[in-house]
Amino acid sequence: MRKRLSILSLVAGAGLLFGVAHAGSDDHSRASVSFVDRDGSDVGTGVLIDGPHGVLIDLDLHGLPPGRRAIHVHGVGTCDDPDEGFVASGGHLNPEGRKHGLMNADGPDNGDLPNLIVREDGTVQVELFTQLASLRGAPGRPAMLDYDGAALVIHEQRDDHYSQPIGGAGPRIACGVILADE
Repeated sequence: MRKRLSILSLVAGAGLLFGVAHAGSDDHSRASVSFVDRDGSDVGTGVLIDGPHGVLIDLDLHGLPPGRRAIHVHGVGTCDDPDEGFVASGGHLNPEGRKHGLMNADGPDNGDLPNLIVREDGTVQVELFTQLASLRGAPGRPAMLDYDGAALVIHEQRDDHYSQPIGGAGPRIACGVILADE
């Protein structure tokens, strides 16, 4: 009986979170992102919704190599240099200079996110949530949509959530500029 109640509580809690995120989304800032790979090919889209405690990131991706892949919020909103590996997007969103890694005692930085798991067919459909950043700025959460913008960057390897400077994530394989929805 306890197991059944725990599962029902989890499902009800998830339903409340989903309902709040979607029902109240008209009251929150929204942004979108279109990803390209290093060949300049479209590899998917995303929607970001700023809530009172963080940002919901809803991704629909395709054409990626299967396996675990790191994804981070980078501090400059450009993906104009695919031939150079999207280095123009800068390092992670990290105005306080914290150490990298969700599991690092001296971190995380504001650009850290959980890994993506890309299916064998190269697709990903996932909702991520970060309490480390905001779209337009909030107490303790820097803005992604500041004067130089931000980008979501997908890396070749998984993030170990600890190693410096990027968790062993390797080269950047896809990038998307975060743009405010009007």
